[in-house]
Amino acid sequence: MTRRPLFALLCTLGLAAKTGRAQTPATPKIEALRLADAEWKKRLEPAAYEVLRHEGTERPGSSPLNDEHRKGVFHCAGCDQPLFGSDTKFDSGTGWPSFFTSLPGAVVTKTDFKLIVPRAEYHCVRCEGHQGHVFDDGPRPTGKRYCNNGVALKFVPD
Repeated sequence: MTRRPLFALLCTLGLAAKTGRAQTPATPKIEALRLADAEWKKRLEPAAYEVLRHEGTERPGSSPLNDEHRKGVFHCAGCDQPLFGSDTKFDSGTGWPSFFTSLPGAVVTKTDFKLIVPRAEYHCVRCEGHQGHVFDDGPRPTGKRYCNNGVALKFVPD
């Protein structure tokens, strides 16, 4: 079993990392989108493919979404799943689009040890595409900072 289906199974069963969210009766059921790697590669731009499917990171300050301030919703660039409302976006000064909360049930988290120190990594609940990391240094009311790769998002204005 590859890593992504195992991750989805563990999240569904509630066995993922402590920060993971399993589907609950209060969370609407979202149908998974699973494609072969070759299909993802055809469907996505190279930078989005690297981030969404291989957990890459774009250069800070490179996303035009840093300057997006209109009302609307930020969707997953891989599957069009709504992830963040524009009213939760803030300027974190990090160079990546940042949000203080996600839409209910839109993302799942897991612990990432790539930099030795554990971090909470989050993925789109529908296609399991890597979005970014969540930190505990955000603004009120949540104190969270969902630090997102811009190439992993698309903005849909109201």
